[in-house]
Amino acid sequence: MKPIIAITAGDINGVGYEIILKGLYESYVTEVCTPVVYGNAKVLKTHLMTLDGEMHNMQFNVVKTIDEVKEGKLNLVTCYPDETPVQLGVSTPEAGKASFMSLERACADMKAGKVQALVTAPINKANIQSEQFTFSGHTEYLQSVFGNNEQECLMMMTSECMRVALVCNHTPITHVANMISEERILRKLRVLRKTLQDDFLIRRPRIAVLALNPHAGDEGLIGKEEQTVIAPAIQKANGEGIDAFGPYSADGFFGAGKYVHFDAVLAMYHDQGLIPFKSLDMSGVNFTAGLPIIRTSPDHGTAYDLAGKNEASALSFNHALYTAIDVLRNRATSAEINATPLVITEQPRPERPAGKFFIPPKEEFK
Repeated sequence: MKPIIAITAGDINGVGYEIILKGLYESYVTEVCTPVVYGNAKVLKTHLMTLDGEMHNMQFNVVKTIDEVKEGKLNLVTCYPDETPVQLGVSTPEAGKASFMSLERACADMKAGKVQALVTAPINKANIQSEQFTFSGHTEYLQSVFGNNEQECLMMMTSECMRVALVCNHTPITHVANMISEERILRKLRVLRKTLQDDFLIRRPRIAVLALNPHAGDEGLIGKEEQTVIAPAIQKANGEGIDAFGPYSADGFFGAGKYVHFDAVLAMYHDQGLIPFKSLDMSGVNFTAGLPIIRTSPDHGTAYDLAGKNEASALSFNHALYTAIDVLRNRATSAEINATPLVITEQPRPERPAGKFFIPPKEEFK
């Protein structure tokens, strides 16, 4: 049976519907999953009419509940009324309400075990605010719905170029330094290692940790967090068997291309990690690590300036959709592997022969 993938429509006045429609237009999508858009058929039709004429005949199985979806079809679960006004390129309270209704309904179906993964189209973090949604983004909301006090959540961007995770997500820059603690960094490193192992099947991942201050603090001259917080956290992580290295000065690290030597990078705050990530690849995926559910999203926002112009690229959405499917399979593979682990008996290590066969230790690849 193909996995059922819930797709929230996001802000109805942005490019969410456009990238979803373009992403689902290819017939092979239904060969690998059963896609279910959470939105409204009339709103979808409005967006469909702004796209190429050849797409106007796209057919959806419009249903009221997830129990009515059909395999082999594009499905749409109705979440808000037909009267919801569409004002392309404009932020409105109605758009915020609709985006929350879509998200809430999809999460409810995921909690009930009726969908296997969640792909979220972009929301407007301002107009979605309400008594029900008081969060700074999807990641924090999903943590409240699916996580618990003992479960750490991690915002992570992934592409073919690199993977970047954050210690602080959508945190005002004036608050970042106060939120950087040894324990917080260590918790994030634990989650990052586990997601790299279980979700990306990297058995012993190498993680680079960035500094907070310019030039990694210049030995305390322009900041001491590297010496007092970040380096001790890395040392403790190493003691737990986590291959973490650093702290590295962010500008030199990315400028010299050192990220290619690591499986992931842990940045201290949002722009430190996401500016270089998106400069290299704007078709990446936002992945929420550390939760029992699988959630991905395009790595861009509502793009009001492109709404209704048939100019938005669906590449990031496509990557988000297929990453969700890949992670679903990887988790099953990881669970199977770990269910019956091999028992390794320690054997004496042979002495290393001298000469050309010498392999340098990991530290020399830093």
